[in-house]
Amino acid sequence: MSEPTVPPPVEPTAEAAEAEIAELTARIEEANAAYHGRDAPELTDADYDALRRRLRALEERFPDLRRPDSPSERVGAPPAEGFGKVRHEVRMLSLANALAAEEVGEFDARIRRFLGVGPDAPLAYTAEPKIDGLSLSIRYEGGRLVEAATRGDGAVGEDVTANVRTLAEVPVAIDGAPQVLEVRGEAYMSYDDFAALNARQEAAGLKPFANPRNAAAGSLRQLDPAVTAARPLRFFAYAWGALSEPLAETQWGALERLEALGLPINRESARVEALAGLLDYHAAIEARRGELGYDIDGVVYKVDELALQARLGFRSSTPRWAIAHKFAAQTAWTRLNAIDIRVGRTGALTPTARLEPVTVGGVVVQNATLHNEDYIAGRAADGTPIREGRDIRVGDRVQLYRAGDVIPKVSDVDPTARPDGARPFAYPETCPECGSPAPREPGDAVRRCTGGLICPAQAAEKLIHFVSRGAFDIEGLGEKQVEALFADGWIREPADIFTLQARHGGTEPRLADREGWGEISAANLFRAVEARRTIPLDRLLFGLGIRHVGSSGGRLLARHYGTWEAFAAAVDAARPAAERHRAAEEAERAERMAAAEEGRRAALKAARDAAWEGAEPDARAAWDELVGIDGIGTVVALAISDAFAAPQERASVDRLVAGLTIEPVEGPAAGALSGKTVVFTGSLGRMTRAEAKARAEALGARVSGSVSARTDLVVLGEAAGSKGKRAIELGVATVDEDGWLAILDGA
Repeated sequence: MSEPTVPPPVEPTAEAAEAEIAELTARIEEANAAYHGRDAPELTDADYDALRRRLRALEERFPDLRRPDSPSERVGAPPAEGFGKVRHEVRMLSLANALAAEEVGEFDARIRRFLGVGPDAPLAYTAEPKIDGLSLSIRYEGGRLVEAATRGDGAVGEDVTANVRTLAEVPVAIDGAPQVLEVRGEAYMSYDDFAALNARQEAAGLKPFANPRNAAAGSLRQLDPAVTAARPLRFFAYAWGALSEPLAETQWGALERLEALGLPINRESARVEALAGLLDYHAAIEARRGELGYDIDGVVYKVDELALQARLGFRSSTPRWAIAHKFAAQTAWTRLNAIDIRVGRTGALTPTARLEPVTVGGVVVQNATLHNEDYIAGRAADGTPIREGRDIRVGDRVQLYRAGDVIPKVSDVDPTARPDGARPFAYPETCPECGSPAPREPGDAVRRCTGGLICPAQAAEKLIHFVSRGAFDIEGLGEKQVEALFADGWIREPADIFTLQARHGGTEPRLADREGWGEISAANLFRAVEARRTIPLDRLLFGLGIRHVGSSGGRLLARHYGTWEAFAAAVDAARPAAERHRAAEEAERAERMAAAEEGRRAALKAARDAAWEGAEPDARAAWDELVGIDGIGTVVALAISDAFAAPQERASVDRLVAGLTIEPVEGPAAGALSGKTVVFTGSLGRMTRAEAKARAEALGARVSGSVSARTDLVVLGEAAGSKGKRAIELGVATVDEDGWLAILDGA
């Protein structure tokens, strides 16, 4: 047989994407814990980056499917016990990734569109190897090293000051530095030093390290600085955090300044021009990758001019002005031992391949995604064949593929190696957790359990999400503890967590008497729970696990409404309009199918108008305000309305909030527009809409997509249209583009 080829990427439906998002979320969270928390990564950086890359791609393509427990906006993991904690004055963010030259081209094009410059305009970048080590932040005050910390979760890291002082390449005192200088870079270990360290480990009868990255991370994260001092750690500086004064006007100039101050920088870095320079640099470094003497997994590009970096700003977890261009991935063949079906929090039945362990690019892989029922059967969502129609069966010899899609994923099958008796996989039609029917609706790629609250997989998943890091973050109550307490009926809904001490603190059966618990651990949990009785509104909204409401959505809602009472009242007020909106969509769908091409627009408008006829003005206003919040939209708004309309879910939420103190979320940084709601309408001539929005948010504003009585300012560009008229009707303040620029100049 000829060598099977990798099939083209499958275009997922929304339902298939949701199931895939559930699988990716679970794998990324476990990888975070292994990599950042235990210094024992189960995936290579390429594997991990590709998982996050696929998750981001799905969330960008299906923004309404962003799960509340999505790790796409978080970096790293919480600081480990045993280390002091350091809160970063400036967050340590991750980078967006690119695998192909086309994606780097898109990065360059996005920057040019944002800045409003043409494709041929000069635009310089710095390019540097992406070191595979441990991120560090080192703070100098008055030229003296006063603090060093790991990245941690991006906001809080581990205090490793004493250990960093032992690194020969990190000066403890520098001359000529700004009063405050927070240097950021990477601690790593060279190949030669790694080999020598492992030789010493083996000679002493100790376990050798798996790779240089593990060795570097494990060496730096030692409670005894003497152990770190005995390890051959190196350091490259490549960025900065807090500064009392600028280092330079460009990224390249700042690197030269850091080197002049005595800090080591990577001399492989270069200043390049435009897209062609980026791609030439990547090719040159990849060709010399094996000669560098240390691990890299790609290169990093940064817009060189710091003033442009400031204009471009940041997304929630990545800068707009930088990207990591990763190296290509690999394939491997192994045996498929089983296909497991996981039931997610939304009831989606997701298949996972359990594999004979195989090494792919230096990492042992045992599990891979199978996407959905159609993918296993060898067909795309539209019924067209994939893999030339070859299905996947237990016992098959299968190919794993690591690239920009799901990594690892089963991409092909060798039918000539299929064992006798192998049968087509029978996808379950009932939930493997609760036995409820799991139908597949017409047009869907995913089967979904109909058990709802009676399905332990869904209920337990919601509780696990509730206590997770981005939500209530209850220390001592992790996935295993939640599953055990749920299985025994001790907790069934979030409110039960806050009555656990009253029910099982001193009354039989006691939590302290359970296996794996004791007096100290039980007392620690009760204290952690009590500490979370006061919670910011955005974390509460995220923790509720409302479909499509992620952490960023929770912040948007919290900042817009301010209090729980205002949010709940607004959702309740909007519910009749939400139902009319859904009816209007159904009417449009029916008309779209029935109406002839001629006159279709009029028919659709008539259908919409009929559905909204007689709508209560207050309900319509509340609905328009909800969907008008920039970043929310109708799908998220409908999910919120549905969750609050469901009697069982609403009763559960009411029981929870009755025992909480809910604080308003910390708003954007103080500025000239702090607390104001701004709407942009029409086209701006001197900056792009994206930059205008970013500038408004930097001044503390909330940017909305619709005008309401709560709007404070409407910026009128050319052809402002109905939003400008609406602002005048409501008496909302308006400015033209000159007025907007004057606000920016005076800020």
